[in-house]
Amino acid sequence: MGEAEKIQKSAFYVSLSKDGITTKQESDNISEIVGYLHEDALEWMDFTVDNINEDSFVIATSLKFSLQLVASVLSDRYSSYEDLDTELGLMLPAVRVDQFDVIVYPLLIFIRKNLIITIHPKGVVRLQKIYRYADIFMKKIRQDLPWNDKLTILLTRIIDENNQKNFNGLRMIEEEGDELGKYMVDPKAPRAEIGNDIYKMKHALITYLNTLWASWDVINSLRYGDAETITDNQKLLQRIGILGDDINRQIALSEHMSEVLASGLEVLQTIYNNQLQMLNNRLGFVATCLAVLATAGLVPNTLATIFGIGKINDLIDWPWILTILIISTIVCTYSIYLLFKRKNWMPPKVEC
Repeated sequence: MGEAEKIQKSAFYVSLSKDGITTKQESDNISEIVGYLHEDALEWMDFTVDNINEDSFVIATSLKFSLQLVASVLSDRYSSYEDLDTELGLMLPAVRVDQFDVIVYPLLIFIRKNLIITIHPKGVVRLQKIYRYADIFMKKIRQDLPWNDKLTILLTRIIDENNQKNFNGLRMIEEEGDELGKYMVDPKAPRAEIGNDIYKMKHALITYLNTLWASWDVINSLRYGDAETITDNQKLLQRIGILGDDINRQIALSEHMSEVLASGLEVLQTIYNNQLQMLNNRLGFVATCLAVLATAGLVPNTLATIFGIGKINDLIDWPWILTILIISTIVCTYSIYLLFKRKNWMPPKVEC
């Protein structure tokens, strides 16, 4: 079963009232979830949509977010941070890895007083785990905290869950890389296919690294951007900083994998060069042997020509002619072989 098939509902809603009472709802009707908006409680809504570029405008504006905010967030490729004082918009990359195919989906997060909404395509599952325990998590948030402190706690948990799902992508790339390593050590493996697989792995790592840097940019902006919807509490801001530290560690691991891949490419090139050298040595050995035989054959060939002259042929019997030709062929072949050996014109047998 694919990741997208695990989605149960298209939208869900969780809230924490001022009295500490949690409400949890889910539905395939997005309008129904939008209708739960109260604005006097801490609320989180998550929406799974078919067309994020169109549906996000409809959902966000129905929840009183501005068109300018949505358009600004959607304008970038992997990540975005847009602060409009009373509302904040984020785009984070949501990574899905299938072998060496890294697919990047946008995870949109819109924030204003007491409300966080998240929107993402159906192709990727992000926050089902949080939703399962969201009511329990929200009950642990202290009621006496300012509204932006509560929002920051919830937002940090959402971003952390997305990051953890993204980090699984590197593990999957590592597993595929290990399988590729087994394939590379097979001397009979087609070099063209190996080269193509190495390119795919390199491209997957580059794409994955790009998403990590994109996530780090957003988290860094949250940490130091001084948005009104984000807390000024240094302890809570340190939690956001920890998210950035986690991404930095993943970046370091990815770069290390790139170095390992580069060294693997060097090893592969060395093996390929050695195979070419062995083939060249074999061809050189064959050419040398042919040269020895050709050179050695000149003397008996010349003698045979001389013996073919009528008067000489009459003076020497055929048995003697054959004996002379055989002995001269053996002597000349051995002499030429010794000459080639002494001059180092013949490749050593080890290299052949």
